[in-house]
Amino acid sequence: MATTPLSMTSREVNGSAMAALLGGGIGACAMGTVVLLNEAGIFAAPTLYGPAGGVSGRTTLATIVWLIAWAVLHNRWRAREIAPGRVGAVTLILIAVGVLGTFPPVWALR
Repeated sequence: MATTPLSMTSREVNGSAMAALLGGGIGACAMGTVVLLNEAGIFAAPTLYGPAGGVSGRTTLATIVWLIAWAVLHNRWRAREIAPGRVGAVTLILIAVGVLGTFPPVWALR
């Protein structure tokens, strides 16, 4: 059984995974942004399910932003090697911004 050595030019393609990671961060940031805009009275997301109230519209909008971001990034990065450290750092920042946007004391800072 013959084995072929790995070539020195082989590279790992991780673009799809990095697109999923960054897409999640963008979705989290979108959720925080939509909540802040709603609390400031700038944008009111529609109520899609009566018993849940406006949260159903806000979460649906954030989910749509997440899916679009993931699809676009996946389409652009699927055959590329992306630096995971940089994407991970940006994702953590976006998630932190999203969490802060949904934190009630932040709403009072306006």
